[in-house]
Amino acid sequence: MHPATSVIFFTTASGAGYGLFLALVFSLNLGVWVGTPNNILWTGVIAFILVTSGLLSSMLHLGHPERAWRALSQWRSSWLSREGVLAILTYPPAFLYIFALTYLEKTDGWVIGVGWGAAILCFLTVYSTSMIYKSLKPIAAWANGFTTPVYLLMSITSGLLILHFLGVIFGDVSHKLSLAAILGLLIIGIIKILYWRFIDALIGISDLGTATGLGAKGKVTPLEKPHTEENYLMKEMGFQIGRRHSRKLRKLFLSLWIFAALLVALPYFVPIKSLEIFSLCALILSGISISIERWLFFAEAKHTVALYYNG
Repeated sequence: MHPATSVIFFTTASGAGYGLFLALVFSLNLGVWVGTPNNILWTGVIAFILVTSGLLSSMLHLGHPERAWRALSQWRSSWLSREGVLAILTYPPAFLYIFALTYLEKTDGWVIGVGWGAAILCFLTVYSTSMIYKSLKPIAAWANGFTTPVYLLMSITSGLLILHFLGVIFGDVSHKLSLAAILGLLIIGIIKILYWRFIDALIGISDLGTATGLGAKGKVTPLEKPHTEENYLMKEMGFQIGRRHSRKLRKLFLSLWIFAALLVALPYFVPIKSLEIFSLCALILSGISISIERWLFFAEAKHTVALYYNG
């Protein structure tokens, strides 16, 4: 599939924003992190900026962005529509939660319920985003049990890394949040290795014969090429990436991902004064890694229709 920049930015930025809000609610309501009203306000603002910029960028991939509102009416059957509806519903309780914590300075009673409600909506929004891809059965690289866990863990882990960095800047570091971020990084690394082994095993399983049902594997070939030049389907659903380049990008992702985990963990073993630099580098490396992972997620996926054009 064609890896559109707008969609990559959307899933990376909005996922991080929702993950940051999730990390904030969990850490505050469970007493893992006790931030001042000013620190909470800045955390909320950053989360809103990431989510909103990501959602707006996703509209750039549409042929007619002005008609995007119409997609909201199909929530009964479309995961894309459900994602849009949930994204909108998340704003009011999230705003109310941040407002109550920062301006009313109220942390108990109904505020806790509003926080958990907003967190659930954040979780469901990211879940819906993952299901947009997981529900596409013609794309075997997406329609499997890896897609949703990776999207959710990427979101939560990136949120934890941002909150860890903000805690360092605010002078209020939570060791439990740091350990959770490290654990998330390690789990995602393992899952991605298993995922890549899974999609590598899919190569060569199907061809024109098995896809059309006209014959056994290797028995059906096209009489002639379907088109003399590239068309929309070939560009969007038959994107080609060399296996050599794919493997290099996978190794780069894992290297940066592991290095980010080491940067978060290192201060616990070695006395370090410039903790801000280490946490910032970990955040930057993880952001680059997620962008690489998202690009590969699209570039390595093949729609069944590509068999018609590639033989």
